[in-house]
Amino acid sequence: MGTNNIRHVAIIMDGNGRWAQGRGHVRIWGHVRGSSVVSSIVEEAQANNLEALTLYAFSTENWSRPFSEVKVLFRLLKKFLLKERKKILQNKIRFKVIGDTADLPEETKCLIDSLTQETSNFKGLKLTFAFGYGGRSEILHSVNKFITDNPGVKLGEKDLWQNLFAPELPEVDLLIRTGGDQRVSNFLLWQIAYAELFFTKTQWPEFKREEFCQILDFVSNRERRFGATTSYSCLNETKVLAEKNRQIIHDHLGTI
Repeated sequence: MGTNNIRHVAIIMDGNGRWAQGRGHVRIWGHVRGSSVVSSIVEEAQANNLEALTLYAFSTENWSRPFSEVKVLFRLLKKFLLKERKKILQNKIRFKVIGDTADLPEETKCLIDSLTQETSNFKGLKLTFAFGYGGRSEILHSVNKFITDNPGVKLGEKDLWQNLFAPELPEVDLLIRTGGDQRVSNFLLWQIAYAELFFTKTQWPEFKREEFCQILDFVSNRERRFGATTSYSCLNETKVLAEKNRQIIHDHLGTI
């Protein structure tokens, strides 16, 4: 089986600081080196015909890091936007940033807004950066927005999804975390409910496109059952089957 059953990959790009410290450098050097990896992984996502790639660049918890490190992360985001803009436009990539970007420099916010608007109708890879992002905050935002817009109305799953930061994205099929830690760290908590999880010890600055492809191939061969007893291509298929079986059981409850 190829990778055509994987539509949306999310990556926690971890291990930059430890990679640098292990080589006698300050943590900041790892972020600089790690930023150069992003472009090659985006290219490989396109080559594998992924629909979406979401990258965890800066979490709400990362504000606790030293100011010098946070400042570098801000600068690297700006550098990426300037350096990759032409390539994003040429490849018809749909670019978006999710999270709280209020404290970013005005110039960077303008670059984000400009690129987001220019690519909003593109049909290529949906490239999303999670910056100033937290999964719990996103869910709370969605719930509160729905309650405000629909007072007194009961909230459903579809309603919550439609009020997420990027409702146009499909559910996450595969979550990759580099750096060796095995946790999801408040990333896309609603969207990864049925995602396959892959944890690699490779630190982000050393994460190569070859390993990315190997992970895609490996995970695409896993049997994904979504709570059923046989393989299905997506969660919606099993939801339809579950509702059908539930109705059958309900109709025959008295005979069981």
